[in-house]
Amino acid sequence: AAGLWTVFTLGGVGSKASAQLEQCSPLACQSLLLLLVLANLTDTPDTPNPYRQAIMSFKNTQDNTAFSSSNPHAFQINFNSLYTALCEQQKSDQATLLLYMLLHQNSNVRTYVLARTDIENLV
Repeated sequence: AAGLWTVFTLGGVGSKASAQLEQCSPLACQSLLLLLVLANLTDTPDTPNPYRQAIMSFKNTQDNTAFSSSNPHAFQINFNSLYTALCEQQKSDQATLLLYMLLHQNSNVRTYVLARTDIENLV
């Protein structure tokens, strides 16, 4: 049971937590993993995945365009803070997977990242 719990807490069976996992809090790592799992659940024709829809449609709080609330899953987030957090956590597989998903599924994030002049921090 202890080995299984160690796997669920990202330590691996019989190993200590690596330095990259010590950078973020355990709650943050677990929350990110939960978000990734929820966002990658399959859609059905009559009930689309609301988590995926939210990931695909959120906008920047600093954007000057009007925020339309026609999408019930739409929200706004500060892209500068998101970009900074992703740059700091790029040694984490979870953060890299989130970045990949955001770049491929959210055109607002993709446009923001491509417009940045310090993209080498992310790479």
